[in-house]
Amino acid sequence: MSQVSVIFHSGYGHTKKVAEIIAEGANAKLIEVSSEGEITDDDWQTLADSDAIIFGTPTYMGGPSWQFKKFADTSSKVWFNSGWGDKLFGGFSVSGSLNGDKQITLTYLQTLAAQHGGLWVSLGMLPANTSTSTREDINNLGGSAGVLVQAPTDAGAEAIPKGDLNTAKAYGERVAKLASKWAK
Repeated sequence: MSQVSVIFHSGYGHTKKVAEIIAEGANAKLIEVSSEGEITDDDWQTLADSDAIIFGTPTYMGGPSWQFKKFADTSSKVWFNSGWGDKLFGGFSVSGSLNGDKQITLTYLQTLAAQHGGLWVSLGMLPANTSTSTREDINNLGGSAGVLVQAPTDAGAEAIPKGDLNTAKAYGERVAKLASKWAK
């Protein structure tokens, strides 16, 4: 059986909720980047032992949170030894706006995975883009690189649209399925 980990930073709880849903779909271990941008030695070991790693961060001002970026910068210690080479990677981002420049954050996460010698798992879902589509539909924001989530800034995680959460769960399932194939 493969091991999947979801590593994320959450500023206000929205990204944490999505991380939990993705982890549920992937039967993954959750690792939360602290408010100081750090994780424990045990967390680093969990990532080393994982077959797939899913990155998650809010999009603030067109990029990942500084806390997630600090974690990413610290991962250069792993990079020096190719410690995450040939792992599967995926990612997600949350912002207050429908667009919110989340694609730029996903591109950052893809580049981080590529620098580590990993392979990126796309969303693998068609967008909900017809005249009858609603925010309750899966992939209603039309992502392809990873999970895009819109969370109202004046409400808690309970206000995240159901379609975004269903997309997150399905993505977790997809990463886990591919990790099982990859780990053989």
